[in-house]
Amino acid sequence: MADEELKIEQGGKKKKMIIIIAAAVILIGGGVGGYFFMAGGDDMPELGEVVDPGEEQVAPASGTALYVAMPRPFTFNVPGVGRDRLVEIKVQLMIRGFENEEEIKKHIPLVEGALLKVFSSSNADDLVTEAGKAAIKEQSLREVRATMKNVTGREVVEQVLFTGFVMQ
Repeated sequence: MADEELKIEQGGKKKKMIIIIAAAVILIGGGVGGYFFMAGGDDMPELGEVVDPGEEQVAPASGTALYVAMPRPFTFNVPGVGRDRLVEIKVQLMIRGFENEEEIKKHIPLVEGALLKVFSSSNADDLVTEAGKAAIKEQSLREVRATMKNVTGREVVEQVLFTGFVMQ
């Protein structure tokens, strides 16, 4: 009887040891993963570093990030090889600072016109792929920035976000 109790106790110690080792491996793996995630690539140039003027510069991020939604979704037809498709895109603009928020709200019809210009030049075959969606989003950002720079003298918009994308 004493031998049976001893065997049960030893089996419990092995299970506890396996659980402790597994927890330690998970914690260490999580710590290493967190380190690499937080220390990920810093795209900002170092002080004194020479920057190629040909590279596209992003507007400096200062102030609170604010999101301005376009008042209505963009609904339009796009031609495709097989058939034409109907697309609906809901758009929000990420801007920084309250003064930029007021500027963008003042010029929403102008921004809508710039976005419609980009959307009308697309085709269904491109919008089906993730690369095509990313390309139209990047083109939208460039067009909105250029439009706002012509009006206000500065690039007000930091990002163009598609919060809804439906294609039928």
